[in-house]
Amino acid sequence: MGRGKIEIKRIENTSNRQVTYSKRKNGIIKKAKEITVLCDANVSLVIYGSSGKMYEYCSPKTKYCNFLYRLVVISFLSSSLCYMILIGSLIDMLDRYQRLSGNKLWDAKHENEIDRIKKENESMQIELRHLKGEDITSLNYEELIAYEDALENGLTNIRDKKASLLGSFS
Repeated sequence: MGRGKIEIKRIENTSNRQVTYSKRKNGIIKKAKEITVLCDANVSLVIYGSSGKMYEYCSPKTKYCNFLYRLVVISFLSSSLCYMILIGSLIDMLDRYQRLSGNKLWDAKHENEIDRIKKENESMQIELRHLKGEDITSLNYEELIAYEDALENGLTNIRDKKASLLGSFS
């Protein structure tokens, strides 16, 4: 008798979700090892858990003992975006995929997009510091007035929301 089908959706119970994650993570690593042995395949697997912890498997032909030295992962966090630059054996696998499939995975357009988002991120961080009252010595009078107006509008909106929440409790 086979197993029953389950609906693939987020598990709401955190304990059950963690148990399922652990079992499925171990299962996919086991499958990666099996396909390496059975099919003489090169396999690289990287899993990031919700806690940010990384698990990896690399088949012996990719020299697992050198995996961490050959695979460098640099993450640039911008809002909800995470950019990864992968160097080493994984790049070799991606290049091979591109050659065999004919699909272009990376080109200058992506480099330009990363540069644009990095600049946007820097600009937003500067603006956030200004809104917090930090690093304001370089601002001129008009910029200070604009930030003051933005903060006053924000404060008014917050007070209105608080008042409406207090009104709904009575």
